[in-house]
Amino acid sequence: MEVRLLRTPGLGDSSYVLSHDGLGIVVDPQRDIHRFVDEAEVLGVQVRYVLETHIHNDYISGGRELARQTGADLILPAGAGAAFAYVPAFHLEDYVEGDLRIRPLHTPGHTPEHVSYLILLDGGIAALFSGGSLLVGAAGRTDLLGEPRARQLARLQYGSVTRLSKLGDGVGLYPTHGAGSFCSAGVAGPAISTIGQERTSNPVLQHPDADQFVAAQLGTLDPYPRYYSQMGPANLRGPKPMPVTELADISPEALKSMLGEVQIVDGRPKQSYADGHLPDAWGIELNEDFVTWVGWLLPYDAPIVLVLDDDQDAGQAVTALARIGFDHVRGVMRGITGWLESGGKLVSHSTITARGFLEAAGPDPQVLDVRSPSEWNDDHLEGSVHCYLPDLALAVPGGLDRERPLYVGCTTGHRASTAAGLLARAGFRPVVMVGASLLGVLMLQDQQAPV
Repeated sequence: MEVRLLRTPGLGDSSYVLSHDGLGIVVDPQRDIHRFVDEAEVLGVQVRYVLETHIHNDYISGGRELARQTGADLILPAGAGAAFAYVPAFHLEDYVEGDLRIRPLHTPGHTPEHVSYLILLDGGIAALFSGGSLLVGAAGRTDLLGEPRARQLARLQYGSVTRLSKLGDGVGLYPTHGAGSFCSAGVAGPAISTIGQERTSNPVLQHPDADQFVAAQLGTLDPYPRYYSQMGPANLRGPKPMPVTELADISPEALKSMLGEVQIVDGRPKQSYADGHLPDAWGIELNEDFVTWVGWLLPYDAPIVLVLDDDQDAGQAVTALARIGFDHVRGVMRGITGWLESGGKLVSHSTITARGFLEAAGPDPQVLDVRSPSEWNDDHLEGSVHCYLPDLALAVPGGLDRERPLYVGCTTGHRASTAAGLLARAGFRPVVMVGASLLGVLMLQDQQAPV
């Protein structure tokens, strides 16, 4: 038996292709299913089963389409209630293929219907696909279906992860959610582990009772992206196939005719965005976090025009956006030279390093920290104002002075760059901290503090 891991770093998720004696099993596939078809071909297996651990809240599933294209059985939790044909996975009702068994385990918590899947070979447990139940170093969060249900789901999660932890030490643990996923309560670790490793090191398995587990799980949760509210309903209705990822080039003149109808997303490097960008363009650099911030900040499935450099992959952007249901990317404008030559206007803002900030900001700088609440609580600059980037997109906090420079920081400068575009539209003079950003300032302050 072999298990191949296919990561989707931008969403912090993992999918898997299992092969055994010509049999292929795919677990929690994302919408761009060509990856799984190609992997099955490399392994020389026929996909027989597509397993879904739960109704996903963070991406559009590719399970239905993958099953259709490969002729596989699509297996969803029995309690999923999806509006299309699937095979229901009932607790402990095995699917048998020769010496291999797939054994569903009802593991509610992350969602009520959640199912984990044990893989047994010759009667022995070989692997556990745990979805959003037991993760590496964490457990799936339980508040995605609303605050009123979060506490009871957390109690169910305690029971689920406790039961899973009693499996054998050598059982491989293959969760769907991992590092970078907002579906994790706490910071999830590397993609895969074993039950034995988690039993000794995973903090969620160290709580003596359900009450302490629930308090820890619900006590430090950061906000999750707004587009999550759209994923569950889409996955229940029946996910549509992946759209075409080829993208037409758009001329400056064509883009001018679309202004007011589309959202302009500038995916160039943050310094290029600072040096000059189209008015009202969102500055969201095309990196691993790109899709999260587009989905969090823009109206859901808004029509989009991308602005990218010549060496940036527009197909990568379209694929990432389609994974969360943004299917209406109208085209891409390459660079801003043509825009300038056509008479188009640009907006710019300043940047500053951590050391430059300490040297130039003066005794009472105006600083806006756009990091998450947990990052702010860990450490922040004295006197700074906190407003998480998604909240800034809704409203600029009161008390900020438009007549003074407004220093904007995060951890790397990416979120601060996006924030600068929003602040400039609101009449501020943003100065983005780049490099190590706020963490760099804090470190330099520590170094300069008298002993």
